[in-house]
Amino acid sequence: MSPASASSGYAKLQSVHGPAPFHGPPAARHPAVVRVTHWITVIAFFGLLVSGVEILISHPRFYWGETGNSLTTPLFQIPIPASRATVPTGYGYVLPDQNGWSRSLHFQAAWAIVLTGLLYTIAGYFTRHFRDNLVPPPEQRSLQAFQQVIASHLRITPPTDGDALSYNVLQRVSYLVVIFILFPLVIWTGLALSPSFASALPSTVNLLGGRQSARTLHFFVSGLLFLFLIIHVAMVIVSGFTARMRAMITGSTTRQETPEPIP
Repeated sequence: MSPASASSGYAKLQSVHGPAPFHGPPAARHPAVVRVTHWITVIAFFGLLVSGVEILISHPRFYWGETGNSLTTPLFQIPIPASRATVPTGYGYVLPDQNGWSRSLHFQAAWAIVLTGLLYTIAGYFTRHFRDNLVPPPEQRSLQAFQQVIASHLRITPPTDGDALSYNVLQRVSYLVVIFILFPLVIWTGLALSPSFASALPSTVNLLGGRQSARTLHFFVSGLLFLFLIIHVAMVIVSGFTARMRAMITGSTTRQETPEPIP
């Protein structure tokens, strides 16, 4: 059979069935320590998110400086009713107070995040996970590389074999920012809200502008982490939910192979 007729047969297959990938043998993707710490972080972050919302409802007003209370003019406030009658919100009712269990869960989930993060960071250093998988290689350290990835996402281009086996530059930089900037900031600002921590290390709280400033920063950093979570889940769905979930659960994914042309 001539190459032209083979090419025609393959084109006919694509026109009928679309460019569905052919899957080959499994390929290693995520080591065990990455998978375990990832899922522990997911569970702990969900606990922080739920309990954090309940804590926010108890006083949805934010201030700047060292002090702030119901009699102080807020920097801004979230337009929702509070769970405490002493907090002025403009609503004629209060929500049920869930401040007890939410603070306890928030504290426990926060320490789970801290300890898991330490394990992940130590393991990532000794296994070269950060250098090999997260630090962009020289050929990706350009504005053009970012533009190409963003354009590919906007066009909703189907993932390639390379996408399944490594991170693109946008993913690498995003993960590095989350791991080494946002998570340390959310932990620092959270610890600054503890009276015992503030008494032991007052300078770390003063650097943030005071306890109320730390609470306001904690709110914004938490919001950025939540935004990252939404985008992360959306991109997993777009790029192949089943394959990405399999890789993060089993540690391996499937390679895509070019199909043989149809005669």
